[in-house]
Amino acid sequence: MTAQYTYSIGTPGTPWSESEKQQWYENQVIKRSYLNEVVVHIDSLRPEFNVEQYGTLEYNAGRYPLYVISTKEFNAQKPTVLITGGVHGYETSGVQGALRFAMQYATDYQDDFNLLIAPCISPWGYETINRWNPMAIDPNRSFVPQSLSPEAAQIMAYVSKLGMSITAHIDLHETTDTDNSEFRPALSARDGIFQDNWQIPDGFYTVGDAQNPQETFQRAVIESVEKVTHIALPDEAGKLIGSTMTQHGVINYALKDLGLCAGFSNASYTTTTEVYPDSVNATPEECILAQVAAVTGALNYLREQKL
Repeated sequence: MTAQYTYSIGTPGTPWSESEKQQWYENQVIKRSYLNEVVVHIDSLRPEFNVEQYGTLEYNAGRYPLYVISTKEFNAQKPTVLITGGVHGYETSGVQGALRFAMQYATDYQDDFNLLIAPCISPWGYETINRWNPMAIDPNRSFVPQSLSPEAAQIMAYVSKLGMSITAHIDLHETTDTDNSEFRPALSARDGIFQDNWQIPDGFYTVGDAQNPQETFQRAVIESVEKVTHIALPDEAGKLIGSTMTQHGVINYALKDLGLCAGFSNASYTTTTEVYPDSVNATPEECILAQVAAVTGALNYLREQKL
């Protein structure tokens, strides 16, 4: 038996029943405040932007309103850019990076773009520092029709209802040491299927769409972030988290096939950012700034293309 199956809940090799999922849920503890760390900043943006509640999550732990921040005057002639954070609530810089961009930089781009910013898609995950939602579902494998994740379903429904084409979608994430110490062992236990640990990359990288990689767009994001923090290098096999690097700091996934957030919007340009907050060479603030640099790098590239 490997360490992957050493988990406190369930029987190795047997998928969890609802009983084990409930046991897992009961072990989760609120560790920080969505209201005090996220909503208060969203509210501060009301004078300059539209702030709309697009949904609500009703859980035993509480009621979580879901918000999107957008430019006040949408113009059909401008490209629309979707920025999402906190799909995995434990990935702090994704949430705070989206907020930091909205608070400090979004006004610089609203003349050129319609901006849609959903900074925290999984607020319960943010409060409990968790990858999953209370039903032990990973929202970032749930951007599919008839999604079982209300976090994924509600943002998809909101974007669909807008009825507009999304030019670019930037989804902000982290890869952390807890991926190996907690979340992949939990995944092994939940599904009863062995999960290899991956080598956690030290540094920033992006995940493009294997069906639409947009290599120069990815490169622009990397070059922007490289001014703020270091870019992850490949392992001995030339890979990051088991995937072959296609260029410096970039790997590709089949976004739609995997039900990943960046794939649901059908955007022409997509990127999923990944920073490593546990690096001895980076600080929490540096990780936030890296997320901001990824967004501004993407927008600067799109502006230069005169889309």
